[in-house]
Amino acid sequence: MMINLPALIFSLVMGFLMSLSITLVATFVRIGAAESFFSAWLEVWAVAYPVAIICILIYRPFATKVSAVIIEKLTGPK
Repeated sequence: MMINLPALIFSLVMGFLMSLSITLVATFVRIGAAESFFSAWLEVWAVAYPVAIICILIYRPFATKVSAVIIEKLTGPK
């Protein structure tokens, strides 16, 4: 099995950005601007980042197909 390098790089970048953003907001909502905010956020993000990468790799083909179906229904067949 060959590694799909573009898909892997996309997953790494998207996983980084999504997990960074979501954990930042969720941690802030949970503990506010506490003194321990940064360390608590990094702890949560360190778990979320690998999970996000795995989820993107698994769900991307399905999400692509579902998106194509939705776009076809909205715009009509090409």
